[in-house]
Amino acid sequence: MQITNICCIGAGYVGGPTMAIIAKQCPEIKVTVVDLNEARIAAWNDQDMDNMPVYEPGLSDVVAQARGRNLFFSTDVDKAIDEAQMIFISVNTPTKTYGSGKGMGADLKWIELCARQIARVSKSNKIIVEKSTLPVRTAEAIKDILQYAGNDIEFQVLSNPEFLAEGTAVEDLLNPDRVLIGGDSSPEGKRAIESLVEIYNNWIPRERILTTNVWSSELSKLVANAFLAQRISSINAISELCEKTEADVNEVARAIGMDSRIGPKFLKASVGFGGSCFQKDILNLVYISRSFGLTEVADYWEQVIIMNDHQKKRFALNIVRKLYNTVSGKKIAFLGWAFKKDTNDTRESAAIYVADYLLNEQAELRVYDPKVVERQVYADLDYLGSRTAEQNRASIGVGADPYEVCKGAHAIAVLTEWDEFKDYDWERIYDGMLKPAKIFDGRNLLDADKLRAIGFIVQSIGTKSLKKQLVAV
Repeated sequence: MQITNICCIGAGYVGGPTMAIIAKQCPEIKVTVVDLNEARIAAWNDQDMDNMPVYEPGLSDVVAQARGRNLFFSTDVDKAIDEAQMIFISVNTPTKTYGSGKGMGADLKWIELCARQIARVSKSNKIIVEKSTLPVRTAEAIKDILQYAGNDIEFQVLSNPEFLAEGTAVEDLLNPDRVLIGGDSSPEGKRAIESLVEIYNNWIPRERILTTNVWSSELSKLVANAFLAQRISSINAISELCEKTEADVNEVARAIGMDSRIGPKFLKASVGFGGSCFQKDILNLVYISRSFGLTEVADYWEQVIIMNDHQKKRFALNIVRKLYNTVSGKKIAFLGWAFKKDTNDTRESAAIYVADYLLNEQAELRVYDPKVVERQVYADLDYLGSRTAEQNRASIGVGADPYEVCKGAHAIAVLTEWDEFKDYDWERIYDGMLKPAKIFDGRNLLDADKLRAIGFIVQSIGTKSLKKQLVAV
């Protein structure tokens, strides 16, 4: 089938950028991104590109080029479904907070609602593409809903997981390592797969487009994220050992990363990983493993999450310990709130959990992030439910000037690796802080020796806080 009209349900961090790139690379295809969130759609349609709801380097240029030509953002979901030949489902699949699988399984209610709406509205054959990260065999549930809709329409369900890294999403979409498409082995399923292959083949070499059965595709996304997160937790475990032995985790990472069997990627020690995928996908993998009675497999992958949680708590505890075992009433400046640089996404950001712990210790926090707005910081803390909204607003402030945020602080915690932090006038910041002025670099971003020369006491991840002389015992 020659695809000329695509609909994507979900205008978030995956749906928006993915459809913008498809529209840019396939000008002959009409692409409509729909969402029930009117404010989000209005932001995608805003003439001021700085108001787009998703920040990604280069994305505003892509949207500006295609929007109004063959890229459209709308709240009219039924109309877009009716007109489309291919429908991408890119809605949120958060970890369940209730019932069976609470805290581990994926909440698929939005996926089911999408499937039922597609079944209700459709008057012609459709190809349904799973773009959200889903548990293995979710396609089976979608097929059941569509098959028994009673309207004699043929639906083919494909799995096309995203492998985007936020902050580099545009480049990842334009030049991916691979595109994975899973579908049925029936003649109809193969034709549906080929329809999606042809779209991607407009700019991606055919040899980088992998086709599998739908179950392998669904599972591959979870496993890929689990392997990447495993590397981060592994090097973070070594970072704690480095601090005790006075080894340098950066030197250790460089040494093992030069082994071709290991490689250097995802070996940067930090305060811990965040984002919408890693934790959710590993917990999903743990839940699936336990549901099949694979206790040892589940325990193995759960340890990746345990290590990540430990690293965040350890970072916060170290701040308390280095500030003389109390942070009550002390001002601590946070540089960064997003879970990584070059994105405004804060989901599962390490900063949220470090802040929560320090607020429990009655610290006074001030936050600066170049792309995260004030209301998002408060929303993240309110979601945890550790305190009332009023208590959160009384104890944490968000500023637009990093120098003002740091002024009068007892300590600075670097929680996001924004490049601009490296270029600040650190002597000016030092002059405005209470002494001794301390920096806790949760991303190993700053030049610690340069900061120590100014007068700062610096604690980096996986390295000694001060130059010490080893004493023989």
